[in-house]
Amino acid sequence: MSFPLWMLLGFAMWTAAILVFAIGTYRFSHIFTGRAGMASFPADGRDGAAWYQRAMRAHANCVENLPLFTVVVFALQASGISSGTADALAGAALAARIVQSLVHISSVQTDCIVTIRFTFFFVQLLCFVGIAGIVFAQLR
Repeated sequence: MSFPLWMLLGFAMWTAAILVFAIGTYRFSHIFTGRAGMASFPADGRDGAAWYQRAMRAHANCVENLPLFTVVVFALQASGISSGTADALAGAALAARIVQSLVHISSVQTDCIVTIRFTFFFVQLLCFVGIAGIVFAQLR
């Protein structure tokens, strides 16, 4: 399996980890201790601790960006391109996603923190565009 595919799998597993270890832990701890019922958690995540609300949004960010990463990695694989640059970009995309999520969940959202989050989001977008650029350049 290629390195970009491993990074894509890592992105998907990171998305699942936020769901299980942040959102799930919060919800199940409330359900099992009798502080909340199964239907006590609205889909928009407006209720609950501030970190839980941020975890909900961080998970949604992962879900929103996973298809973009999937498409560029699929295009890379389907075109048969093996590139050290694409490998580096895929690794950077996953690393930036993890840092963005951790900053999002663990920090109160000040202008500085949001700027840091946006920076790591922008790095991901640049990586996606870079991988797509490699595919386009090879197919010309």
